[in-house]
Order: sequence, then structure tokens, then C-alpha cells
Amino acid sequence: MNRLIKSGIMLAMLLAAAACGKKEKVTLQTVKAEKGELTETVTATGTVESVTQVDVGTQVTGIIDKLYADFNSIVEKGELIAEIEKTVLESDYKSAEASVVSAKSTYEYTKENFERDSKLHKKQLISDYEFQTSQKDYEVAKAAYDKAVADRVRAAKNLNYAEIYSPIDGIVISREVEVGQTVVSSMNVANLYTIADLDNMQIVGNVDEADIGQVKVGQRVTFSVDAYPDDMFEGTVTQVRLSPTTESNVVTYEVIVGTANPDHKLIPGLTANLTIYTMSEKDVLLLPANAFTFEPETYPEADNLPAPGKAIDKSGLSADERCVWVVEGNSLVCKVVKTGMSNGIKTAITGGLADGATVATGYETNAGPHDEGTPDKQSPFAPQPPGRNKKK
Repeated sequence: MNRLIKSGIMLAMLLAAAACGKKEKVTLQTVKAEKGELTETVTATGTVESVTQVDVGTQVTGIIDKLYADFNSIVEKGELIAEIEKTVLESDYKSAEASVVSAKSTYEYTKENFERDSKLHKKQLISDYEFQTSQKDYEVAKAAYDKAVADRVRAAKNLNYAEIYSPIDGIVISREVEVGQTVVSSMNVANLYTIADLDNMQIVGNVDEADIGQVKVGQRVTFSVDAYPDDMFEGTVTQVRLSPTTESNVVTYEVIVGTANPDHKLIPGLTANLTIYTMSEKDVLLLPANAFTFEPETYPEADNLPAPGKAIDKSGLSADERCVWVVEGNSLVCKVVKTGMSNGIKTAITGGLADGATVATGYETNAGPHDEGTPDKQSPFAPQPPGRNKKK
């Protein structure tokens, strides 16, 4: 029994000594200074709209006689798209034309009388009363004639309004009437069609107040829509509207993004997920943020690490200068680099560092290989391997 106890104690001491004899492996983590694109973005959601959208209506009352366009019809500017029954309007025009003829005849007759009486009055052959009466009749006839001409112009215009033409090139996205339906023109123009130009679209995005200060006109935008999840569309910020919208104590501002739509995939009403590139620098030398916080450490037991050189006094550095540790052979050399823009993750290097330089970013410590027979740590809730003894 004593022999068994002594053997167990010796085995425990050997295992403890073996555990203490394990050496940690220390590795220097590095990155290559490489050129790339430095970006910073703002995300938002918005609604797709057509830049030009016109409600086509009628300015006269009547019955819809013919419709030449329907939903999704492609129309051109000046194309006839609908007609209103013209019988009443043509009658109004003919009546106005007859009134012009009658008024013109009266006007010409009173004009001749006035001119004759004017000559007689100068020779004092007629009284002042007769001359003034003639003059009044002439002026009344002239006013009646002018009114008749104006009424004819209005009647002709109303007759022309019975033929409704497309005001723009586009696609009919809405039709509000049917053949035989009566449209009434009152204070508001009766709407017949809505025509949109789908070649040029815009997205009205809602940007949070915390991000609106970074958004400027001309910035590049990419966006996606649920209708085409595999496609990515591009646009440009065309307007930043300063009028705020508050909803549930959240303040947002409207940002207008213009985009071309040659294949007409984008249609009004789609929800767009916007990514606005508030900063975009291409082909610049980049380093991650942890390259500027790295400080060399000493690991006496690790013989595979480059030896750190002399550090630089950072108090003399300017605001755009930072210190990084560059691996050169078996040494770490502290170098001062000039920094540019940063997105918080990566920073642009504008001077002091060569493309492809190896820069230290940290240390990684790993334990040595597991000894055979050493049990691994395992969650008590994980499934137990077959054959393992269970606690009773």
C-alpha cells in the first residue's frame, strides 16, 4: 500500500514538473503597409422616386370619349393620349364665332356713323348731343366686338383642351379614368394620368442628425433595393435639405440622391438602402489603428523575436506625425510617419514609410503542444464521449 502511495506521489510530481517545463510561444504580429482605398460611410434608407413626374388633367368639363394610353404605356411629349367628347365644346365655339360676326357688323356700322357725325360736328351741322350719342354707340359696339373676339378665343381654347397630349416623354404609371366617365373641371384640374420619366430617378433618403454634417453634395452613393437583391446601384448626392423631420424624438434630414435608370429597373416607391461615401481616398498607403499603439516588450524565453531598437521621443512630434515600429531584418526600428485621413480603422500614410514595409502591431502568446493523455477542458453541459464514466 505504501508503495502505491509513493508511486502516485512521484507521478504527480513528474506531471507538475512537466507542466512547469512548458514554454509559451510568443509570435510578433505584423502587417504589410499596402496601398488601398480608404473610405468612411453613412448609411440611410430612402424611397425611390422619379425626378420628373407629371399629373395630366383636363381643364374642361365633359365625358371621356377615347383613351389612347393605359398603365405602363410609353408615351412621347406631344402624343395624343385622351379625348373628351366635343359636341358641346364645338357648339360653344360656333356660338362664339357667330357672336363675333354679329358684333363686328354692329361695330363697323357704328364706326361709319361716328366718323360721319364727327365731320358734321366739326362743321357745326349737328348738335353736341347727336355727336355724343354717336360716339357712345361706337364705343359700346367696339367693346362688344372685343368681348366677342375674346369669347371666341376662349371657346377655341376649350375645344383644343378636349384633346389631351402628353407633356413629357415617359411611362404612364397611373390612369384615373375610364371611357364614358364624366370629368368636372372646377377649382382643381381633374386628373386623368400620372406620367413619370423613369430614365432619371432620385432617392429621398433620411439621414440621422448625427451623420448629416458629413454628407455633402457630389458624394458617391451606392444602394440596393429589395426587388433586385443581387444588384448594386450607384448615384450621387444632389441635394441636402435643411428642413428637419422629427418622429419619435428622432431627428432626420432628407438627402436627395440622383441616379440614372436606363434599364428601368428602378420604379417609384421602392425602398432603397443607401451607403453614402463621406470619405473616399484611392491608392493610398494604409496602416491599421493598432500599428500606432504597439510598444515593444521583452520576452527573455523567446529567441525568435526581433530585437527592439531605440525609441523616439514622441513629445516632439507634430499633430500629423506618429511613431510605428518597422521590422528590418532581426530588429524593430521606430520610424516617424506622416498620417492623413482616417476612418477609425485604417489611417492613410502620406510620408515616412515605404510601400510593402512590415510593421509590428502586437504580440500573440500561445501555449506549447498538449501532452498526450492530458484531459481537455470541457463544458459540463457538452455531450460526453462514449465510454466516459459518469458521476453518480
